[in-house]
Amino acid sequence: MTADENTATGAGQDVARYDDGGEVPLAGYATLAAVFAAGTSGFALLARRRGVRPPERVPPWDVLLLGTETYKASRLLVRDRVTSFVRAPFTRRAGQGESNEVLDEPRGSGLRRAVGDLPSCPFRVSAWAAATLVCSYAAAPRLTRLVCGGFGAVTVSDWLQYAWIWTQRTEEG
Repeated sequence: MTADENTATGAGQDVARYDDGGEVPLAGYATLAAVFAAGTSGFALLARRRGVRPPERVPPWDVLLLGTETYKASRLLVRDRVTSFVRAPFTRRAGQGESNEVLDEPRGSGLRRAVGDLPSCPFRVSAWAAATLVCSYAAAPRLTRLVCGGFGAVTVSDWLQYAWIWTQRTEEG
């Protein structure tokens, strides 16, 4: 056996040990990682060709705006009832969350399952949302700040709504 065959066999055994039940869609995850890398690399190449110069620094206020919008975008994509049409091909309804939120879980196998793992968790979607916002910020910072400010206002409103619900429950209990 050559060194390359030995390495490939060892890697295959490592993968088999990682996923004893065969339920982890590692190839699907690798595909998603490749899509993510290709998307961000493609943006960087296109931006460079068009002469887009990223900002030399990102002020803390912009980081806060981008972070708030990342939070809100991931919640909207993952938990909002109205965006369930985006998740439906890859997930199934698992339950009801707080307020108008729903809980979905991935379905299928392979790439379908891997894609379903994304919109079933706001933490997973947040990396994709943040990457999209960072690309937008590099290309059009003023417009991105405006959009983030609008969604930031919605986020603050949501938190106030939840605070109001909490105070009502506290008064009743």
